[in-house]
Amino acid sequence: MAERSTAAVDVADNSGDEPLTAQADQSTADGVAINRERDTDSDEAQGSGGTERLGKASPPELHSGHKLARRYRLEECVTRLDGFSSWRAVDEKLRRAVGVHILPADHGRARSVLAAARSSALLGDPRFVQVLDAVEENDLVYVVHEWLPDATELSTLLASGPLEPHDAYQMVSQIASAMAAAHREGLSHLRLNPNAVLRTSSGQWRIRGLAVNAALRGITSDTPQRTDTEAIGALLYAALTQRWPYENDAYGLSGLPKDVGLIAPDQVRAGVHRGLSELAMRALANDGATASRHEAACTTPDELVKAVAEMPRIRPPEPAFTAPPEYQRTTYQQGTYGRPAPHPGATQPVATPPPPLQSRTGRALKWAVSALLIAALGLGSWQLADALMDRSKSDDTNQTQTTDDGDKNSAAPKPVQQLKIQDAAEYVVSGDAQHPGDVDETYDGDSSTYWRTSSFIGGPVLAPYKPGVGIVYDLGTAQEVSAATIKLYYGGNHTTVNLYAAESLNPAPSDLQSMQKIGEVTTNATTATVKVTKPVKSRYVLVWLTALPHAPGDQYSDPGFKQAVTDVKFTG
Repeated sequence: MAERSTAAVDVADNSGDEPLTAQADQSTADGVAINRERDTDSDEAQGSGGTERLGKASPPELHSGHKLARRYRLEECVTRLDGFSSWRAVDEKLRRAVGVHILPADHGRARSVLAAARSSALLGDPRFVQVLDAVEENDLVYVVHEWLPDATELSTLLASGPLEPHDAYQMVSQIASAMAAAHREGLSHLRLNPNAVLRTSSGQWRIRGLAVNAALRGITSDTPQRTDTEAIGALLYAALTQRWPYENDAYGLSGLPKDVGLIAPDQVRAGVHRGLSELAMRALANDGATASRHEAACTTPDELVKAVAEMPRIRPPEPAFTAPPEYQRTTYQQGTYGRPAPHPGATQPVATPPPPLQSRTGRALKWAVSALLIAALGLGSWQLADALMDRSKSDDTNQTQTTDDGDKNSAAPKPVQQLKIQDAAEYVVSGDAQHPGDVDETYDGDSSTYWRTSSFIGGPVLAPYKPGVGIVYDLGTAQEVSAATIKLYYGGNHTTVNLYAAESLNPAPSDLQSMQKIGEVTTNATTATVKVTKPVKSRYVLVWLTALPHAPGDQYSDPGFKQAVTDVKFTG
């Protein structure tokens, strides 16, 4: 059963649909999908619009042990639907497991299934489950494909929870690039769902059923690239949230709440990677959904590949360090290897070690060591006496004047402690605000989130076009601030950071002139440490950027002078 769950072809997850008669080779043209990727396992959720009833085509009478072409022995029926069946079989010639789709030669979709299978076989891309044979023989049409017993369906992986950000990033990157290559050859999938995506034991992602699954169901689309791109967006959405991005439950996943519409993954589940969340929304930006942050929607796999390439690379999580077991001496190391084990309860005699150094050479060595020890003790005693005499002379000539006041002046320094940030707000002196909704991400403890500025044409110094940009932090109570550490997203050129003691969380724009400046630093690195020059107690501290480095454009902003703050910490 485990092998069946990881390798069976997804052709039956909406059993009960009315059969379709469209040709599979039509799925390579560009247009609007008749059967969208919001498919579920129910007839009501799937719908049957745009379908016709096939002619009477009964499935062939097959059973376990039946052989095709005197080579493929059928083992287990995986699917039986709409006049066709899918089997796990054994290729007796090459002694390997394979999968087989079988339907009558007079079936309404037999010709389109053969055409789709042969086109898919010609692609030869290892990122897809390969079609090995497509044959019409003895009133049967059958398609033989690879069987991957070591692979796991995405739907099975999501049963235990959402994927880690790095795994989701790898999945969408590999699936998008594979589908882009297929569409360049005129092939589409149209049934790309969590049951059609597999992860192998080596961590590679593979796609099964290219063109063939749609042909078996008679699914066509006037816009196959858009259909497959939206399907990839749905896969990424499910990988991030463990939810299906439509109202209907599907593939073992719960759908979104009714009458809410399509909401971003980071609004569905806490801790979702923002870049991947926005990427999923851009791929799903069809049917009236709006791409996050007003980025252009991705309507083809090629556009999705470019959007993934523009994202900052997501690194894999650090491997957990496991402490090695405590060192234990073995019987071999203790010198008892090969000796018979003592009887339980028997007292073992302890061998008396031989007296050491009883030979003439040994006695001479003992005398030599003794002489060296006596000489060393004498030399040490002489040096100690000489040092004590010098000490007494120094004490006589220099009378000590140490008093209790001197002890007080040499008190231990005050320990440094991190100050907790209670609240924050963006400070705007002139012009538009930057991203006020993201200020809390500068002290959330997550270095992958940040508050960023806009991209400025002039720089690196922002004046006179803009006095600066920054954030006011609330420490809860008046605290003595000794330093601030600001983690920055961009390095290069230089970033100038100023610290001010503010009077409130939302000071007026004119208050900047009256604020007390307590520190400043300029850096080319991604960390700025500002040391307070004059100790001051303040509940509110303004981190004020007056110069920014030049950085290239990305999916979030244009090239220009800009900066982003990932983490802010104050010490006192």
